[in-house]
Amino acid sequence: MAAKSVLDNIKKELEAHVGEKIRIKANKGRKKVDEKEGILERTYPHIFVVRIEEGHLAERRISFSYTDVLTETVELILPESLANG
Repeated sequence: MAAKSVLDNIKKELEAHVGEKIRIKANKGRKKVDEKEGILERTYPHIFVVRIEEGHLAERRISFSYTDVLTETVELILPESLANG
């Protein structure tokens, strides 16, 4: 039950930042970390979607689960952190 409330807290925190720019650091394994910046587009019951702009005309959407954030597979840097440096 405690894990469910933690996941709900993560979801609520992200819902407050929908439409804002965030930075994502995703652990890809074997000492590989992928860092992207994009717009938090939408939250769903079990996942959230980030829109990444790649170049002038290209964009893609990447989805992550709230469990990824809980297990620190994905690290999120939210707008207030971006503004402070």
